[in-house]
Amino acid sequence: QVHVVESGGGLVQAGGSLRLSCAASGRSFTGYDMGWFRQAPGKEREFVAVIRWTGGITYYADSVKGRFTISRDAAKNTVYLQMNSLKPEDTAVYYCAVKLYSGIYYSAGEYGYWGQGTQVTVSS
Repeated sequence: QVHVVESGGGLVQAGGSLRLSCAASGRSFTGYDMGWFRQAPGKEREFVAVIRWTGGITYYADSVKGRFTISRDAAKNTVYLQMNSLKPEDTAVYYCAVKLYSGIYYSAGEYGYWGQGTQVTVSS
């Protein structure tokens, strides 16, 4: 059975940093792209970042570009999201997921094996 577990969320002041981790177990995800999404109260889930298996190519939402960095440790089946210069508008539950289909990388419908999420709260 596959488990995807996010961790590392918390409360931080604006301008601070957090590092989220996403550990997958139950099978190998060699060859799969991995992504981070977030969902704020009353809003739809939105794309944050993705890391491609091939070449480690990364893509980011414009709102986080230059502040967030996605990386992965394939041997540990783990993906990270380093978040710097955090803003109150980054407050959300952050989810990681495996990209299972071949569609556009920023569409949540292309992903599966979602974790339970980790809360990030940025105070002003």
